Amino acid sequence: MAKCQRFSFHDGLTVVAPGALQTTSVVGEALSVGVVKFTAPGARELPVKEHAHGEEASLQIYGGCVIAQGIAAEGAPLHEVTTEPGTVMFVPADHPHYGHNTYDARGLSVRLNVVTPPRADFGTKGHARATYHALEEKEA
Repeated sequence: MAKCQRFSFHDGLTVVAPGALQTTSVVGEALSVGVVKFTAPGARELPVKEHAHGEEASLQIYGGCVIAQGIAAEGAPLHEVTTEPGTVMFVPADHPHYGHNTYDARGLSVRLNVVTPPRADFGTKGHARATYHALEEKEA
């Protein structure tokens, strides 16, 4: 029998970069859901790297973000979208994108990301993992 999965925006997040980033996710058959919690000032030092995956809906919970479509090393982005608390952004499938956060008075930028098909870097159904694509590539 398939079982429901759950997580919290506030509790049980995994520290991916101390003083900068916490995350958690769940992975299903057709989509993955993840929370990313960036904390300033440490998060401002995280590397920026474009990445692509399935279609993504991203709900900004705290702070904000500017997402740019295109390849960061190629100069000016093809398109930019700015989010603020309560806004939802859609990123088309297989389109490289990258961004930078803006922070609320507590120094937080928190997003809920829903991606279909599931993001491979989030793990597999029942075996989700905390990750940040730019840090993985830097360590490799």
